[in-house]
Amino acid sequence: MRSHRCGELSESHLDRDVDLCGWVHRRRDHGGVIFIDLRDREGLVQVVFDPDYPDAFRLAETVRSEYVLKVHGKVRRRPGGTENPNLPTGRIEVLATALEILNKAETPPFPLESEVEVSEETRLRYRYIDLRRPIMQQRLRLRRDVTRCLRQFLDHEGFYEIETPFLTKTTPEGARDYLVPSRTHPNHFFALPQSPQLYKQLLMMAGMDRYYQVVRCFRDEDLRADRQPEFTQLDIETSFMDEQAITDLVEEMIRKLFAEVLQVELPNPFPRLTYAETMRRYGSDKPDLRIPLELVDVADLLATVEFKVFAGPAQDPDGRVAALKLPRGGELSRKEIDELTQFVGLYGAKGLAYIKVIDRAAGINGLQSPIIKFLPAEAVLAILDRVNADTGDLVFFGADKARVVNEAMGALRLKLGYDRSLAQGQWAPLWVVDFPMFEWDEKENRWSALHHPFTAPKGDLEELKANPGKILSRAYDMVLNGTEIGGGSVRIHRTEMQEAVFKLLGIGDEEAQQKFGFLLTALKYGAPPHGGIAFGLDRLVMLMSGAHSIREVMAFPKTQSAWCPMVDAPAPVTDAQLRELGIRLRKPPEKAEGS
Repeated sequence: MRSHRCGELSESHLDRDVDLCGWVHRRRDHGGVIFIDLRDREGLVQVVFDPDYPDAFRLAETVRSEYVLKVHGKVRRRPGGTENPNLPTGRIEVLATALEILNKAETPPFPLESEVEVSEETRLRYRYIDLRRPIMQQRLRLRRDVTRCLRQFLDHEGFYEIETPFLTKTTPEGARDYLVPSRTHPNHFFALPQSPQLYKQLLMMAGMDRYYQVVRCFRDEDLRADRQPEFTQLDIETSFMDEQAITDLVEEMIRKLFAEVLQVELPNPFPRLTYAETMRRYGSDKPDLRIPLELVDVADLLATVEFKVFAGPAQDPDGRVAALKLPRGGELSRKEIDELTQFVGLYGAKGLAYIKVIDRAAGINGLQSPIIKFLPAEAVLAILDRVNADTGDLVFFGADKARVVNEAMGALRLKLGYDRSLAQGQWAPLWVVDFPMFEWDEKENRWSALHHPFTAPKGDLEELKANPGKILSRAYDMVLNGTEIGGGSVRIHRTEMQEAVFKLLGIGDEEAQQKFGFLLTALKYGAPPHGGIAFGLDRLVMLMSGAHSIREVMAFPKTQSAWCPMVDAPAPVTDAQLRELGIRLRKPPEKAEGS
């Protein structure tokens, strides 16, 4: 039906006859001449309808926004002074000699111009229209380019792309499973995979050596801007490679991706920071290194002061007192500081102490703060020296359990950095390594795996059993601009180590056999040393496109309540379907008034 796509035309096509198909993006009637911007996936081109071709002109008068057209015409140069430098086709236009309306369209529920604000629910309800917007087509084109580049790299490196099952067994991965009832096995359920973790390990045991998959994963969890109930991973697993070799390989892959798709050169090599260092300096294990602000420990300077707000956490083995210097922060008003105090309260902080440095040369008399009267002058001045505070700076303090201080002050660091435009550079990747193997779950009164229970420890079996709280894991995360885009580890490949980890996690022999018996058996038959990583493809494309949510780079996402307004899913099913599955529904408990 067409000889060219709209956005492909250029001056190289001058004087050619072309057939174009697309949607009416905009129609303008200029005193006897009609201009239509015709749009398809590749872009826009201006089509001119002149009364010299009366049949086409007459039909063009009836055309409205989003009509689907077929146009025959000749490419010509735009008259001098009418070029559009913002449009790739802006130096040419098509003089239409024939027009066919392939389909009419009702007025869309919202205009397709990118700058027009439309509620997300409306956009998702009419997603097929929303996806016509040029910005959305650009993002999905970028997603295509990203996926293609990643596949080409891995294919070249000798990886096999292998599919793993979607209908599998429920396993403890840290979130709730989506369950699928089985008709042929009454009262039994499949689970949709949260990741292909165990299958890709089994592929290594099968001798596949290098595996990858662009795979859909499913997690029934509370949603945020970077979470969806179904999402896409680039899943990778290798044999006979240690963590250094794996991270070197995928780091090269990401550098190649950015160079080819965005024409951006990322640093070589990426910085590497330990988990302990990132928590100490940034309060987060996924720091945005573009922001130069850092947390500084000052507990040793405050442990003996009488001010218990500081002295208590400073003396507590699980406590922390940290300072955060904001250059030129002295210009913040009391109202702005109060708003920041409310902000850190969202993360559990009980307050936000601060010191304004009005005149550094004046010593203690050059400071302004509601807490100075509670602190010895020598302690205050020592703190200012440690954080290198100068006239005009503002120093914030966090004092509480280390977890609360890290979360609150880490979030404050990011907020100040973004709000005050302190970020330096466009891209800041890094590796975070040397994670603790376990963390203590106070509610369950047991250890839990910081990554997952198949991650190998740095140490032997005796070290693991002797001091599980101190042992580090062979895990690694890739972080980009404050977002974790990939996480992986070297896996446990010996049966006795895997059984020991299960026991430490409170998984007894019977439960381990019930849930992971197939894995424990497979480990007995010559499992090679292996490890891998998984990248959140949606998050990666979100960052590369400049979008603010992964929903902006997915064709058909769900809302934050895991609902699809377009097809109205999830939806009830018939009684007949339920009977066939042996399922009887219970009425959910009614919520009390005012709850």
